[in-house]
Amino acid sequence: MSSIPEELSYTAEHEWVGAPDEQGVVRIGITDFAQDALGDVVYVQVPEAGSAVRAGEVIGEVESTKSVSDIYAPLAGEVASRNETLDAEPGLVNSDPYGEGWLLEVRLEDISSHDSLLSAAEYEQQVG
Repeated sequence: MSSIPEELSYTAEHEWVGAPDEQGVVRIGITDFAQDALGDVVYVQVPEAGSAVRAGEVIGEVESTKSVSDIYAPLAGEVASRNETLDAEPGLVNSDPYGEGWLLEVRLEDISSHDSLLSAAEYEQQVG
C-alpha cells in the first residue's frame, strides 16, 4: 500500500494539496500512488510563476520512461512558484513525492475551495 499522509488533501486525479498558508498558498504534487504507477520520472513540466490556473484544467505533465501523464490544477489560482529543482532532478517525484518532489505552489483564488478536496481516507478508498 502506498503512503497517504493524513495532513494533506487529494484529488481524484492523484494530486495532493497541502493546507493553505497565511497568504492562501498551497503546495501541490502527485501522490505516491501516481508516481508508482508512472515509473521512473524523467521530465516534469509545470507553469511559470504568475500563470493563472483553473480548477480541473491541464496545467502540465509528468513524463516517465513508461508514459506521459497530465497534471490537473486541483484548485483555481495563480502559480506562486514552481519547483525548479525538478528541472535537473525529476526523479525526486519518485523518491520523495510528498517532500522534495513537490511540483508547484498556487495562491488560491478562493481559500474555501480547498474544502472540496478529498480527505486522506476518501482518497485511500478510491485507490485501495
